[in-house]
Amino acid sequence: MKKFLALFTLATVLFGLTVPAFAEEVVQATAVAVEAAPVVVAEAVAAPAPVPNKGDTAWMLVATLLVIMMCIPGLALFYGGLVRSKNMLSILMQVFSIFALIVVLWAIYGYSLAFTTGNAFIGGFDRLFLKGIFDPVTGAVANAATFSKGVVIPEFVFVAFQATFAAITVALIVGAFAERMKFSAVLLFSALWFTFSYLPIAHMVWFWTGPDAITDAASLATETAKAGWLFQKAALDFAGGTVVHINAGVAGLVGAYMVGKRIGYGKEHFTPHSLTMTMIGAALLWVGWFGFNAGSALEAGGTATLAFANTLIATAAAVLTWMGAEWMLKGKPSLLGAASGAVAGLVAITPACGWVGVGGALVIGALAGVVCFWGVTGLKKLLGADDALDVFGIHAVGGILGALLTGVFNTWKLGGTGILDYVNNTVIDTEIGAQVWIQAQAVLTTVIWSGVVAFICYKIVDLTIGLRVSEEEEREGLDTATHGERAYNM
Repeated sequence: MKKFLALFTLATVLFGLTVPAFAEEVVQATAVAVEAAPVVVAEAVAAPAPVPNKGDTAWMLVATLLVIMMCIPGLALFYGGLVRSKNMLSILMQVFSIFALIVVLWAIYGYSLAFTTGNAFIGGFDRLFLKGIFDPVTGAVANAATFSKGVVIPEFVFVAFQATFAAITVALIVGAFAERMKFSAVLLFSALWFTFSYLPIAHMVWFWTGPDAITDAASLATETAKAGWLFQKAALDFAGGTVVHINAGVAGLVGAYMVGKRIGYGKEHFTPHSLTMTMIGAALLWVGWFGFNAGSALEAGGTATLAFANTLIATAAAVLTWMGAEWMLKGKPSLLGAASGAVAGLVAITPACGWVGVGGALVIGALAGVVCFWGVTGLKKLLGADDALDVFGIHAVGGILGALLTGVFNTWKLGGTGILDYVNNTVIDTEIGAQVWIQAQAVLTTVIWSGVVAFICYKIVDLTIGLRVSEEEEREGLDTATHGERAYNM
């Protein structure tokens, strides 16, 4: 706990006193609707309590299912096809088991720590074991707010939706140290990092008490003070550029360094054993990502359709630019490159999808294809880490790019949406310089927080049960050495 509090203090010292006056004015003028919703909707004083719209509820249930499909089977197959055949089942097992583990931890304490009122860095225990959501006597289910005043969804669907985000974030990390980490170590690290990195970052970026209590400047200040630290700064992250992708990418890079390189890395040629599986996984990721991004609107309305369109368009642009860059530099366009470009585009548009116009989405996607291609080639060589499946080069690099460009393209001048002013029930514009500075703070906070926490978690695991399998087991392959199974029996 002392180390955890020390991390809070470090982040505050580094960033808490550095917001320039123009950024503070943006925060004070508006209540920014980022991706999260409050836990319990405040009861209206003189009006009947809002009732969930069945269309919104149905959409959120579908969106949740789509994100589950992203992780299992989407991410599992994408990663599985990229490793050697002797490690195919180990990757599937890791993704599948992490998904189950995080969903359980989310229900026990994760949701409560991420999405209830506590302090600026972590929530409380009001929803421990999801207590208080369902009333067994009346059969009533509590509601959670969306981003529109008087509009709610059943809290259980918000719980489930956010559980899938937490699960896929942790599962993303395993690609960095694929083919050489103990299964027990993977599970222990996942539980620790989820608790001390994912939950605080999710709370800092996404938690607020909702729009319904905001009626004037005084109530705005009161409600904003209850929100997460980066939310208070007006950081924009529609669906997880910081919380999901930068967070996971940095943890993956730290893991690649601490677990060490695969035996034969740099001497042997490690080729994907099934690009067919990888293509199937990439396609499932692309389809499922519409639930990830458009679902983050929390309503079946115009913002959801904007996020949906931007997700489609940016991803397609990234496929083409990655393919073009590879074609020019390597002489041939590859299926692996096209699939990687799709994931890069999906990652980069995630924080921006509900905040930018179509033109901004095209630029973000196009840049993501080129920048992430460099991330897995030139930058990877500079870093010298054996990031087996390029978690950092795609997710961290793409997430950073998307988070910063959200600040650029959110402005009306470049076709963006601006931000919501709940005091006057209107939308106002943002200034590029001020918003990019705020976005940069969110990026730096996430990089430092995730990196420090990941290092500590890996160290704890290494000192207790050890991180890496034996050389004999690694050469044999984790499928048989760890799980006693083979992906292909021929």
